[in-house]
Amino acid sequence: MRWRGNGCLLMAAFIWGTTFVAQSVGMERIGPFTYGAARFFLGMIALGGLWLLSGGLERWETSMRSFGVGAGAGCIMFAASALQQYGLQYTTVGKASFLTCLYLIFVPLAGVFLRQRIRAEHWLGAALAVTGLYLLCMKEGLSFGYGDALVLGCAFFWTAHILFIDKYVLQVETIAMSLAQVVVVFLLNAATAAFFETAHAEDVASAWFSLFYAGVLSTGVAFTLQIIGQREADPAPAAVIMSLESLFGALAGWLVLGETLSPREIAGCVLMGAGMLVSQAGRYVMEAWKKRR
Repeated sequence: MRWRGNGCLLMAAFIWGTTFVAQSVGMERIGPFTYGAARFFLGMIALGGLWLLSGGLERWETSMRSFGVGAGAGCIMFAASALQQYGLQYTTVGKASFLTCLYLIFVPLAGVFLRQRIRAEHWLGAALAVTGLYLLCMKEGLSFGYGDALVLGCAFFWTAHILFIDKYVLQVETIAMSLAQVVVVFLLNAATAAFFETAHAEDVASAWFSLFYAGVLSTGVAFTLQIIGQREADPAPAAVIMSLESLFGALAGWLVLGETLSPREIAGCVLMGAGMLVSQAGRYVMEAWKKRR
């Protein structure tokens, strides 16, 4: 049964990774907050239907705490998604996908401030990722691109989001919490777009496929695949599989958008990917090696 869970997680990672292309293409005629509002509106409809099909109305009273936790998660998620969406206007899909996945490094490092023990492989993974980040983004001396900085900021907020979810996940209904956070993200995007952007119905309609892909598939389908996959896969392998969204994002940028990476940037991607893998799977490799001895 584990192979089925891993397959679901791999498909979720593929959808999330290729969504970077959808986000980049979708903003050709509409602003980032308008795009975000439309995307999360579609995700809200998809998750709302899933919640109803799962008997959500029958558990309305017991779902109230889940809605409250989801609203808090939604505020963090809005900051993360807004920085990512805005940053994609000034950087490439490949870079954005790798920088976003630095949450795999930041999450264990955040344990230092939470008085958790940090293992040697986490420090090694962080060092590899930082070196890769330098090669990937620092093109001229110590310069750092505006879009790269925004997406890096997004990775910090995704870290906060993961830690927030981890704290409450055993106390809430997953679908109800997810629905609430998507509703909050939609409302915040819509309010921000109303103040800072001008949207035309024909422009939004022109991005319908991108919005459908990012809204329904990324928010609805991939979320469901993640739930199914994590029921049958161990946490560490699951994290490694889901981190492959960065690889799929870079490949999608190359195949669909024609983006290119220099040898230096490719080396940076390899080191960042190695950092992700070492920080997540290093413990299990070391344990297996010790058993062989």
